[in-house]
Amino acid sequence: MKVTDHIKEAKGKSLFSFEIVPPVKGQNIQKLYDNIDPLMEFNPKFIDVTTSREEYIYIEKGNGLLERKVTRMRPGTVGICASLMHKYDVDTVPHVLCGGFTREETEYVLVDLHYLGIDNLVALRGDSMKHESQFVPCEGGNNYAVELVVQIAQLNQGKFLNETGEMDLKPDFCIGVAGYPEKHFESPSLESDLQRLKEKVEAGADYVVTQMFFDNKKYFEFVDAAKVIGINVPIIPGIKPIAVERHLQILPKVFSLDLPLALEKAVLGCKSDRMAIRQVGIEWAIEQSKELMMAGVPTVHYYSMGKSDNIVKIAKEVF
Repeated sequence: MKVTDHIKEAKGKSLFSFEIVPPVKGQNIQKLYDNIDPLMEFNPKFIDVTTSREEYIYIEKGNGLLERKVTRMRPGTVGICASLMHKYDVDTVPHVLCGGFTREETEYVLVDLHYLGIDNLVALRGDSMKHESQFVPCEGGNNYAVELVVQIAQLNQGKFLNETGEMDLKPDFCIGVAGYPEKHFESPSLESDLQRLKEKVEAGADYVVTQMFFDNKKYFEFVDAAKVIGINVPIIPGIKPIAVERHLQILPKVFSLDLPLALEKAVLGCKSDRMAIRQVGIEWAIEQSKELMMAGVPTVHYYSMGKSDNIVKIAKEVF
């Protein structure tokens, strides 16, 4: 079932959903199940599964020589989506990236998702590789998320990249895209970033899920500004609870966002007490969630990052 259909069926009630990260290559998937199990109590309508792009590793070849190899440390997004659908009878939303995939490879992924009966996906450009100063698409790959949305929308119309044959059953993917209440770090302005978002919606995106934010005012202003320029699809807020003190430095740097002074003071006031900091993050996210739900947001979407105990505590207070 499509994410947008779940939202329509809810008739104004805010849904619960969350995002997970595939285990590192070599780990047992049971650890992932153990983190998901407690969250199923809150009846999530869909679960997002991230996709990691390729990275380089260096293998010693002797005589001081190194061989550079490409690897993926967290493979298995499509398989995990299929597994979660089977185990929990829940809709899954794989992330599909531009980075690291040719258009042909992307088409193969989309065909696999269609075979599995997966109705939803999130189309993302993805990050640059660690050694790159800016994003560089692979040869034959999509450069921007809007190009990826166009490719998916064309497949929904029954159009393969290089073939003209008729499909027995066309896919009908519900396409999600990313939105940035505090703008993407590469964008020159929030207004410019909103125009890029509008282009993705006009190309076929059905809903937006936002980057994490810690000040609800910025989300509400973002939604209002999006409506003014004609973006009328659901905009789902993404929430991540602060969990450790170093998040005060890491999150603003990596995600180009602001942390409210009150939250910073509360974390620093814990004097590096890890459990106390985690509780601050939980309580802040609870208040965020309650205000968002009072405003009638379509879904409150949590970034679990592989651990669920804090999300469980938040959900018990608000769902």
